[in-house]
Amino acid sequence: MPTDRGQAGPTISEVAAEAGVGRATAARTLGGYGYVSPELRARVLAAAEKLGYRANALARSMSTGVSHTLGVIVADIGNPFFAGLLRGVSDTSRARGFDVIVLSTYENLQEEVAAANVLIDKRVDGVIVASAALGRDQVAHLKAAIDRGIPVVLVDRAVSALDLDSVVIDNRDAAREAVEVLIAAGHRRIGFVWGPPVDRPPATRRELLTAASRNLWTDGERLRGYLDALDDAHIPFDPQLVMVGPKTEERVVTEVGRMLALPDRVTAVFCSETDGMTGSLRALRKAGLSYPDDVALIGFDDSAWAAVMEPPLTMIAQPVHELGAKAAQVLLDILGGAEPAREMHTLRSRLIQRSSVAPPRT
Repeated sequence: MPTDRGQAGPTISEVAAEAGVGRATAARTLGGYGYVSPELRARVLAAAEKLGYRANALARSMSTGVSHTLGVIVADIGNPFFAGLLRGVSDTSRARGFDVIVLSTYENLQEEVAAANVLIDKRVDGVIVASAALGRDQVAHLKAAIDRGIPVVLVDRAVSALDLDSVVIDNRDAAREAVEVLIAAGHRRIGFVWGPPVDRPPATRRELLTAASRNLWTDGERLRGYLDALDDAHIPFDPQLVMVGPKTEERVVTEVGRMLALPDRVTAVFCSETDGMTGSLRALRKAGLSYPDDVALIGFDDSAWAAVMEPPLTMIAQPVHELGAKAAQVLLDILGGAEPAREMHTLRSRLIQRSSVAPPRT
């Protein structure tokens, strides 16, 4: 039975005495480092169980340099996409004996810097991050972790200023495929939601791509896929059909409403984020229009609600669990001694066609 010690648990010395071994042998066994014979290890573990010993993880990490803990930094743990991704990280990490600490940043770089500092102070063994960093002047916190011997793996988006392993989906191809479906249905006035967070629509394609390069990598890749599909179909790029400004649902309502009010209005909208889809649905309702009869819709991040809408929505499904699992696998392999590949590990998404696309009205 566990020793009755109030708030304090049994010490390593007490476990050693119970097992009849030296304190150093008990420490090596309970800390998971160094060699201990199978016989002595069994005696120490039996004594620890009898006394109810629980290792102090921080003290163990300070003595061994290993905490068996991974840190994960995501934009929003409440977002179903990141929740699924975290499940993949957790399942894979737990199977290999690692715990996970999760911190949210809400796409705020200062919050990300603070989160990285917390994980460094917690002495995590490695970090997985969906980073909001956009350039070389915004990655010092991740370089600080690497300089301390903490490997970093990027997930969901790449950061061009960092030569690290990243685990992403085929964002550009996925967007191209979705827009091609709209084009195949006969649409040529196709809106894109959402674009770079600038004040006014870029006048040229070059300006648009330059603005996108200062945005999150994921958003830029999806915009490039949209443009690829237009190019392949010889449809001229119209800057009026690309949403710009703050990435909020309210902004989507305003921008899609503007596109619907054009003399040659949009007949289809491709939404690159969940809030883009919900904002577009609100804009249609506000304008007294419906989908797919008045406007065709395709969105990113399939979910249960998209399938039960009436009509059900055509959506791109991301392999969220696999993204997290792969990121954890890559990081744990590095911790196990593998050389970082410093490459982009790309997983395939899937377009689920339902009933939100129809030919434009003539």
